[in-house]
Amino acid sequence: MTISRHKNPRRSPIAVLSLLLAVVAMVLGPVPSSAADDPGWWNPVARPAPDSEINVTGEPFKGTDAQGRVRGFVDAHDHLMSNEGFGGRLICGKPFSELGVADALKDCPEHYPDGTLAIFDFITKGGDGKHDPDGWPTFKDWPAHDSLTHQQNYYAWVERAWRGGQRVLVNDLVTNGVICSVYFFKDRSCDEMTAIRLEAQKTYDMQAYIDKMYGGPGKGWFRIVTDSAQAREVVEQGKMAVVLGVETSEPFGCKQILDFAQCSKEDIDRGLDELHKLGVRSMFLCHKFDNALCGVRFDQGALGTAINVGQFLSTGTFWKTEKCTGPQHDNPIGLAAAPAAQKELPAGVSVPSYAADAQCNTRGLTELGEYAVRGMMKRKMMLEIDHMSVKAAGRAFDILESESYPGVISSHSWMDDNWTERLYKLGGFVAQYMGGAEGFSAEAKAKNALRDKYNVGYGYGTDMNGVGGWPGPRGADTPNPVRYPFRSADGGSVIDKQTTGQRTWDLNTDGASHYGLVPDWIEDLRIVGGQDVVDDLFRGAESYLTTWGSSEKHKAGVNLAAGASATASSSEWNPFTSYAPSRAVDGNTGTRWASDWSDDQWIQIDLGAANLVKRVTLDWERAHGRAYRIELSGDGANWQSAWSTATGDGGLDTALFTGTTARYVRVHGVQRGTKWGYSLHEVGVYSS
Repeated sequence: MTISRHKNPRRSPIAVLSLLLAVVAMVLGPVPSSAADDPGWWNPVARPAPDSEINVTGEPFKGTDAQGRVRGFVDAHDHLMSNEGFGGRLICGKPFSELGVADALKDCPEHYPDGTLAIFDFITKGGDGKHDPDGWPTFKDWPAHDSLTHQQNYYAWVERAWRGGQRVLVNDLVTNGVICSVYFFKDRSCDEMTAIRLEAQKTYDMQAYIDKMYGGPGKGWFRIVTDSAQAREVVEQGKMAVVLGVETSEPFGCKQILDFAQCSKEDIDRGLDELHKLGVRSMFLCHKFDNALCGVRFDQGALGTAINVGQFLSTGTFWKTEKCTGPQHDNPIGLAAAPAAQKELPAGVSVPSYAADAQCNTRGLTELGEYAVRGMMKRKMMLEIDHMSVKAAGRAFDILESESYPGVISSHSWMDDNWTERLYKLGGFVAQYMGGAEGFSAEAKAKNALRDKYNVGYGYGTDMNGVGGWPGPRGADTPNPVRYPFRSADGGSVIDKQTTGQRTWDLNTDGASHYGLVPDWIEDLRIVGGQDVVDDLFRGAESYLTTWGSSEKHKAGVNLAAGASATASSSEWNPFTSYAPSRAVDGNTGTRWASDWSDDQWIQIDLGAANLVKRVTLDWERAHGRAYRIELSGDGANWQSAWSTATGDGGLDTALFTGTTARYVRVHGVQRGTKWGYSLHEVGVYSS
C-alpha cells in the first residue's frame, strides 16, 4: 500500500454542487449542434411576451432513418379549432391570439365569476359546474384532464409536443349543429359547413401567426400540408406536418329527417370539391347522429342518452337497433338518464328502451353514402371509419376492398377490433385514443403481432378539445413516476415540467391536462408499457404517410370482365325482364344475372385472351352465395380453384389471390345463402 504524503484538500459544498450540476448537464444536456451564441433554427426570433414556456432544450431531430423513413409520432385526431364550432361558446379559449396569451387563454364570458352558468361544463364533468374562470396567469382550475370545456391546444403547448418528437398532427375541423342550437350560449350561426370553413381559415391563420414569429411566411414549424410528399419534406426538415380533416354530423347538409335525405349527389360533389380545395384530405361521413350517408356507432351511458335526444331533435327519429349478424357490434347504447338533455324533448316524447341483445344500428351505408365513399376515393381522400355503425363500416370496407383502396383510417379507438386486420390488409392506419398509460400500453401490445405482420407503426388520437376526457394523474406516490427532467424519445432533447404563467404542470399529479403534456404522457408510456410501445409510436409518422401516399397513387384497375362474353349453368326465366349472364358484366348495377333455385350453379366469363388475374369482385343481389369458389382456366375445360369461402354473407365481396394467368373465370356456387338461387349485379375481374 502506498500512502500519500499529502492530504486531499476538502472540497466546499459549492464546489461539490457545481461538479454534480456539471455531471447532470453532461448526462441530460442536449448535444450541441451550433455555436453557443446561435439560438437555433427551432427558436422563434420574436416570441410574444409574456407567453407560455416550452421547457424543452435541444435541437429537434431532422431527416430520415437509415432506410429513408421519416421518424416521429403522429396524432391522428385532434381539434385545434373546436372553439370556433358549436356556436363559438362551447369550448372556451383560443389556440392563439394576436392580442397575446391573456386574450387567448381566458374563459367564456358566462363562466364568470364562479362558473355558475358553465352549463356544458356541468353536463360533461358533473358537480355544479363551478370553477375559477381565470386562465392566464393563474390557471387554478383549467386546463385539466377532466375539464372538457376549456382550451387545451394553445399553440405553445402544441409546440412543446413538436419539440418532444411529434411530427404529424391531423386537425379535424369539428362542430355539431344540433348541440349548437340547443346550447344556451352562442355568438354565431349553427350551420355546420360555415363553421368548418371558419375553422379551416383559422388553422391557416395560426400557421401565419407562428410564421411571423420565425421571420416570415414558410419559416415556422407548423406547416399545413396537402399531399404526402409535401408532408415528408416538412418532417425531414424537422417540422410538424399538419393535415386537415373533418368530423361533423351533417357534412354538406346531408342530414336526414324522418328517414328522408336532405341532400343530393350534386351536394356531395360540391361539398367534397370545396373541402378538397380548403386542403381537407381525410374525413368522417357521420359522427354522432345518423344522417343521409350512414348510421353511427352509438355512444354509451348518459352521454349516449343525451346524443340520442340530439338524434331525435336533428332527424325526428331515435336510434333503432337490431341483433348483430356477425362478431362485430356497435357500442352498448346509452340507457342511463340524462335529465338536462331529456327535458329538451317535446311533451309526450321519451327516449325508447332497447333490448340488451340488439346492439347493432339498423342503419348502414346508404346509397348516397356509397356515392360519397367513391367520391372520396376519386379525390384520393382518406375515409375515417371510427364513428360508422358496423353495418355502415362493413359496406365501406367492401367498397374499399373492391377497388384495393388503402385510404382508410381508424384514428381514436372506435372501430370494432375485429376489423383491424381487414384495415391493415388494405394498407390503412390505426391510432388509439389517448388513454392512461396502463390501458393504452395493454391495448397496443394486444395488436403487436398484427403490426409486426404488416410492418406498420402506431398512432395516438389525443382528441383534445373534443369533449372526451384524458389520462388522469397516477399520483405523486406511484412507484414508477415520470421523473423530470427526462430525454425525448429520440434522445436529442431534454424535457422539464411545463410552465405557463404561474402554473407548472406535473403529469404524475395533474394528468394530461393540455397538449403540452403529450411528451410527458409518452414518457409515462415508456415507463409503464416499455420501450417497444414508444418505438411503435415513433414509427407512426412513416406509416401514416405511407397510407396517405398509397391513396394518392391508387389507380382504379381495368375491369377485364366489362362487356366480356358470359355464359351460365342456368338463368331464371321472367316474362318481363332478362336475367341472362351478360347482365352481370354490362356495367349496370341495376341489372343482374340470376340462376335457377338450386345449389350447384355457375357463371363463366371469357376474357377473350389470357390475362393475369389477381382480384375478383362480386356485387351480390340479396340471393347470394354462402359457399362458393372462384375458378380459373386457360382453355375453358380444365379448371383450378383460386379462392373459396363457406361463410359468404352477400353484399360486395372481393376475392384476392396469387396472380394467375387465365382466359376464363368462373364463379361456382356450392351452397346458397337464401331459398332463391344465385344472383349477381356485377362481376369484376382485375389484374391488380
